[in-house]
Amino acid sequence: MKTIFLIVCLVISTTLFAQKLDVAKQIKLAETQYMGMLAQLRGTENFPQSAMPDGSLKTKKSEWWCSGFFGGSLWHLYEFSKDDKWKVAADKWSMAVQKEQYNTKTHDLGFMLYCSLGNGYRLTGDERYKPILLRGAASLATRFNPATGVIKSWDNFKDFSYPVIIDNMMNLEFLFWAARQSTSNAYRTICLSHADKTLQNHFRKDNSSYHVVCYDTTNGKVLAKKTAQGFSDSSAWARGQAWGLYGYTVMYRETNDKKYLKQAMRIADFYLNHPALPADKIPFWDFNAPNIPNDVKDASAAAITAAALLELSQYSNRSKKNTYFKAAEQMLQNLSGPEYFTEEGNNHFLLKHSTGHKPANSEIDVPIIYADYYYLEALLRYDKLVRKK
Repeated sequence: MKTIFLIVCLVISTTLFAQKLDVAKQIKLAETQYMGMLAQLRGTENFPQSAMPDGSLKTKKSEWWCSGFFGGSLWHLYEFSKDDKWKVAADKWSMAVQKEQYNTKTHDLGFMLYCSLGNGYRLTGDERYKPILLRGAASLATRFNPATGVIKSWDNFKDFSYPVIIDNMMNLEFLFWAARQSTSNAYRTICLSHADKTLQNHFRKDNSSYHVVCYDTTNGKVLAKKTAQGFSDSSAWARGQAWGLYGYTVMYRETNDKKYLKQAMRIADFYLNHPALPADKIPFWDFNAPNIPNDVKDASAAAITAAALLELSQYSNRSKKNTYFKAAEQMLQNLSGPEYFTEEGNNHFLLKHSTGHKPANSEIDVPIIYADYYYLEALLRYDKLVRKK
């Protein structure tokens, strides 16, 4: 009897795992939600961000670091559906961010401009987008200091004047694009320098990363290794690990340098093999959070990680390729289920259970726009890879 029970359980689990995610269904549901989002918004000055404590829609202006994600999500819908209504909406919301091309006060121009206008240029070749993007890349490059070798993140952090966060790895894809569009090699040089310095200083022996590394402006010496959004200076903030994984996967794609591939794989293995990673592979907001297993999760970290793992799987050897693909597939299957995905309500966001900044008591266990963006990106990547098989 025990043997029969085990066989039945094995058959059931194998069948469930073998089921492929229905991407077309998820995109259709996302379209319904985002049609509601578009109807809910008034004008293009306020960009959807999250939910307020009372459950109402939380919005921000274009100078907010995530203003490009809504337009980028609309481009994802257009890429899959080829429906011009999404193209029109994506153009409208992407162009609403264009004034940030002159913003030299932030390192987040990759998120703001490249996720929106960059996707638009990739999909349409619309020449209106190119000068905006190039101007934005030039603005981003002003935050690079040759003395430190890294792009400055915030203008200050605690008592430090040159903080660099792991999130900054995500802006390098934008500069690589700009390097290909120009005759100067300066942008590529910045990317290599920033990635190498981050590789040298941001990671611990177990391949987890610090959130913030603070540099001496004059000589580039590391002054401190801290956290802002993680549980502690020594903890592994979940979304930070996802940013690093995604960033070094891009670095390998752009350079074909194996040291970046190895680093991406080391981060992936740390993430996937961590004893605090739940069975559904949707992490708690920090791998060292004090209240695990009763702490809040971060669906955004899982969405970013899934998108990165799908790309990384294509660069890895056969055994790792299968491991990374299956992990990403499981993340997407769970994110697409009723526990995390919303078919209606939720202020028309797609995913629930993201955590923005728990130490600041901000955006805890709520929908957040960048979770939607990377979830949709991961769905598109998954669909392309499944079609190739």
